[in-house]
Amino acid sequence: MKIIEKTRSLIPKYAIVPLIICVVFNFSVYNGVRLFYEDRYFYNLTSKIDDVLPVIPITILIYFGSYIFWIINYILICRIDKEHCYRFICADLLGKLVCFITYISLPTTNIRPEITQSGVFWDMLQLLYNIDPANNLFPSIHCLVSWYCFAGLRKCKTIPLWYRYVTLLVALMICISTLTTKQHVIVDVLGGVLLAELTWQFTSRVQFSKTIKINNQEILK
Repeated sequence: MKIIEKTRSLIPKYAIVPLIICVVFNFSVYNGVRLFYEDRYFYNLTSKIDDVLPVIPITILIYFGSYIFWIINYILICRIDKEHCYRFICADLLGKLVCFITYISLPTTNIRPEITQSGVFWDMLQLLYNIDPANNLFPSIHCLVSWYCFAGLRKCKTIPLWYRYVTLLVALMICISTLTTKQHVIVDVLGGVLLAELTWQFTSRVQFSKTIKINNQEILK
């Protein structure tokens, strides 16, 4: 009971269902699209710059730690107000829908390095390769979601300026970690960031609650 009460105080009632939908849709897209991959040709978008970028195994901590960053910021963004929450969730769902369509129409892959060294970070990197096949790459959902975390907060004056800058820094670090773990290539990162920005800007043009005056009365549509 105490856990439930703390959850209710942490997440506004209006945000609970949207956040649940967001999580379910994310996993449905990421895993469901693989049902369409049988006998498909996968494009490799690796560039010459990607080839020279080094593997930095310690950045696996940033890559895995991104999940904590997302949880904190998604809740924080949805707590701002109801309108902002709905705009944010709609942008997220729209972005994931575009990812689903892109993954089906343009399946991509890359060549991951063979892990020949031992150590905690190398072992964690190998674990990542084992549990996450080299597909669903363009655009990068890791970068997409991380940029949403920044976009959803950057103009919110109720959030301290220093935290907004920290969010930007962390989002950029996560994007870099997708390259240094060889999970993604540069075009995947750019695609994820651009898609997040475009969908966020699109939802700003849509009025989720529009007040129209009719006979001097305000009606919420």
